[in-house]
Amino acid sequence: MKAILEFNLPEDEVEYYCANKGTAMLNVLWELQQELRKMYKYEELNEYEYKIVERMRDFLNDSLNDHEINLNK
Repeated sequence: MKAILEFNLPEDEVEYYCANKGTAMLNVLWELQQELRKMYKYEELNEYEYKIVERMRDFLNDSLNDHEINLNK
């Protein structure tokens, strides 16, 4: 199976950029998710820091779910 994407440049510059950098963007999100998990689970945080990390993890995971983005593919 093949998929061919076509863009009318320069009009579709943003769409082209997103298609071209999509894998890198997913990798950054995955790395962020893993770093927040590591901080939450393994680092010695005070109560305030713990709540901030928890809030950021929840926000990231909720946003990924809302946009139907699965980082484990």
